Parts: sequence; structure tokens; C-alpha cells
Amino acid sequence: MGVALCVFTTLCVAADPPQAEVRVTGVVVTLINQVDVPAREPGVLMSLDAREGAVVEAGQVVGQIDDRESRTLQARAETEVAQAREVAGNDIKVRFAKKSAEVARAELQRALDSVERFAKSVSKTEIDRLQLMADRTTLEIEQAEEELKQAGLTLAIKQHDLDRMRLQVEKRRIASPITGMVVQWKKHQGEWVEPGTPVVRIIRLNQLRAEGFAPAAAMPLSAVGRAATLKIEQPGQPAQSFTGELVFVSPEIDPVNGQVRFWAEIDNPQLKLRPGQSGTLVIHAQRRDVKTETTESAR
Repeated sequence: MGVALCVFTTLCVAADPPQAEVRVTGVVVTLINQVDVPAREPGVLMSLDAREGAVVEAGQVVGQIDDRESRTLQARAETEVAQAREVAGNDIKVRFAKKSAEVARAELQRALDSVERFAKSVSKTEIDRLQLMADRTTLEIEQAEEELKQAGLTLAIKQHDLDRMRLQVEKRRIASPITGMVVQWKKHQGEWVEPGTPVVRIIRLNQLRAEGFAPAAAMPLSAVGRAATLKIEQPGQPAQSFTGELVFVSPEIDPVNGQVRFWAEIDNPQLKLRPGQSGTLVIHAQRRDVKTETTESAR
């Protein structure tokens, strides 16, 4: 900035200069966050659910792209998941195979016991057949268990497909990534939008930034974290004060005027402070957390 800022420093007795209260006039209020929310999927912008000037919460849906086809695909995926879950939870084949194996092994054992008591009471061919039946039922158990395992994997795949369909539906919602105010719709209802196309501009107002310049000697890097108070005076109106915290002091010093750039984040819960206003920023000697604790103790 070409205009030099007036800086007045109030020193307390026996206080180090870096810890003195610093008063900077001419600071400018600017935005911390502003977002041009883009479309994430192509389609027709079906609705605008927040008017310009409306305050919205982070995550709130402010617009909707046509999602009828995506919802149909999601419903189909949900049905397929339900079907796959039924198959994956059906262990009838495993239980039947185990029961068949028990019967086959029992029949084989009876034949072997009979031969032991009475030689040649059961032919070798019959023994071989019963042994084959017992072995086959053991393999049928393994097969049934493998099919049940594959059904579980199919269910997992179907669940991933459903998650993807749900994401497709979700991506057709225009949601605010921040808590702020809708200030401009860049697309109108009924228009076609492409991925990446800015649809709506939202600015954060509940916390703003007060930027300015001050002499490097009065604004050391260690000042970050100190409490700050922004005072706004307008003709015909009572002065307003807003509290905040110094969050940035540039490490670069201007070689011409010896000043550094800084900014404080200012709380604006009632949205009375507006970007573009200018005022006086008082940077207190104590850190904001210390100031808060002192105030609470006084109460």
C-alpha cells in the first residue's frame, strides 16, 4: 500500500517494547474464506435452494443438479446388495453337505464293522463305493464353503457399487463447504453445468481478517497469538468493537519504510462487520488465551 499508516505505541512502565500495546490505524477488513463452489458432475441445474444473501451452514445443500438417473441406479444397486446379502447369509448348502458327510461316514463305518465281525459280509466293491461317497461329501463341504465365501465377496463388490452410486447422487448436490453467505449465483435454474463450472459464490462472514502495516520494531514475530480489538467508527453511528487474535506477522521487512505486513482474525458472530471497512486495530500486550482466562477469573 502506498499510503503510510499512523502507528501509536502505548508503553507500560517497566514493560518490554515488544510486549507493549500497539495501535494501528487504517487497517482494512478483508475476507478469510471465499469459495466459488463448482459442479462436480454434469447435468441440468434443477433447483437453487438458497437465495442470494442467505446465511448457510457448512455442508448445507444450496443447489441440486438433476440426479434422477443416478437415483434409479442407486435403487438398483440397493436391490442387488440386498439380494447378494441373502445369498451370502444362506449356509444351507454347507449344513446339508456336512450332514451328508456324517451319514456317508456312518454308513462306511457300519460296513467296515460288519466286515470285521464277519469276513466277506460286505464286498470290496461296496466298501470302495462307500469310501468314495464319504470322500465326495467331504469335498462337497469344501465346495459349499467356497461358494459361501464367493457369495461374501460378491456382496462386498455389490456394496462398493452401491457406495459408488450413492456418491454419484451426492456429487449432484451443490453443498456449501463453509459457513457463510451466498452472494452470487453464477448459474441459473435450468442451465446445463459441467464439472468444474463455478455455480455459486459463498463468503465467510462470521470471522474476518483485519490487515495492515506496522513498524517492524513494534510488531515482532513473537507478537503472533496476542489478543486484538478492532474498532470501527462511522459518522453518525456509535463506535463498534470486535475481538480477535493476531495470527500473522510477515518475516519480510520493507527496506523503504521498515514496516511489516500483518493481519488479525476478527470474530464477527452477529455479522455487523463487513469486508471493505477500515478501522483501528489495538494489539494488546497479552495473548488472547491469557486475556480470556483473566476475564473469566474476574467474573
